[in-house]
Amino acid sequence: MAKKKNITPLFIISAYMDYVLEHGEQPKNVYAFAKNNNFDEAKFYEFFSSFEALEEAVFSTFGTNTIELLSNSEEFETFDARNKLLSFYYTFFEQLTANRSYVVHSLTADKKPLQSLKVLKELKHVFTAFVESLDLKTLDLNQERLERIQNKAIKETAWIQFVLTMKFWLDDTSSSFDKTDQYIEKSVNASFDLIDNTPLKSIIDFGKFIFKEKLDIRS
Repeated sequence: MAKKKNITPLFIISAYMDYVLEHGEQPKNVYAFAKNNNFDEAKFYEFFSSFEALEEAVFSTFGTNTIELLSNSEEFETFDARNKLLSFYYTFFEQLTANRSYVVHSLTADKKPLQSLKVLKELKHVFTAFVESLDLKTLDLNQERLERIQNKAIKETAWIQFVLTMKFWLDDTSSSFDKTDQYIEKSVNASFDLIDNTPLKSIIDFGKFIFKEKLDIRS
């Protein structure tokens, strides 16, 4: 059988995800994986250095696809920073839900949280670059070094919040993951209210939501 031509990164990613879902593990090696999918092993290495790099690309692709979808919306460009971030969250988690079986396997199969976070390394770059593009309002510190530290802290905090949302989604058993939607709305609103120094109503509301969910899980 002739080898497939026009092999793309997305083709390889899709084939890899299918294999993992069918077998519950990585392919034994790149040679066997390429042979089973009818393309040359060398083609794999044009795009990925290893299966681990490919796994990172799966999640970063979810992020870049999210940004591409949002950029195609004229309405999105009219949103303020808060609603742009909310739109990113909702669109990203729609993609996670569409690929939930793979995502759950990838993030929980190892049973070691820090190991699982490694596959999110490239996604972090995509997400924090998006957060930086929002040009969030910060304190005017009148000192370049302190402002760099402040901007870095905002991106790192936003990333931690994003990862915690993924953890909530993984544990969410509500229909259509409605509770994750609520979590997103309340957590993003709370974080923006902290930045804006506005009243604490949304922060308290988010705290009540988390407390209630923890009680529901334990009961």
